[in-house]
Amino acid sequence: MRLWLWRHAAVALPGGYCYGISDVPAQAEATRVAAAALVDSLPAGVPLAVSGLMRAQQLAAVAQRLRPALGAVRVDPRLNEFDFGRFELVRWDAIPPAAFDPWMADFADHRFGGEDSTQALIGRVAAALLDAHRAGTRELAWVTHAGVIRAAQYLRVHGPRRIAAATEWPREAPAPGGYTVIDF
Repeated sequence: MRLWLWRHAAVALPGGYCYGISDVPAQAEATRVAAAALVDSLPAGVPLAVSGLMRAQQLAAVAQRLRPALGAVRVDPRLNEFDFGRFELVRWDAIPPAAFDPWMADFADHRFGGEDSTQALIGRVAAALLDAHRAGTRELAWVTHAGVIRAAQYLRVHGPRRIAAATEWPREAPAPGGYTVIDF
């Protein structure tokens, strides 16, 4: 299966903020530019799944307007970004450094900010991929977030096994508005 992973455009927030599940909108012009840059590369009729968050849905909507031959858009909340709980919309440099220690010590299961764990995010992404595989999907596009893209990259390398440490988590994800393609 070929998976097109498209990250939402830059958000309408100053830099340096922790945002995951917060429904922060994307910048309109950045969204238009991102859609125009990739939309013609996607295969006609490719199923398009999108996160339940506004910034991803904005990109999917513009892509559909630019190229109506894309497949129907389906919202899949499993493609939502990591939920950073009490750290949502807090500047990263305002989060106490000691808050990161338990997460790094138990990267799989610690709920950084009190909500999501890395393993829960990996599990959501694995379930979405398994559903696509069971449906016989050969190509699929997701409009999503950096955390989901990293989880898909992790699954491509390690399969569904439990993440052992932060060192296994992919460092790279496309910049806002960018994309990557993974073959499973």
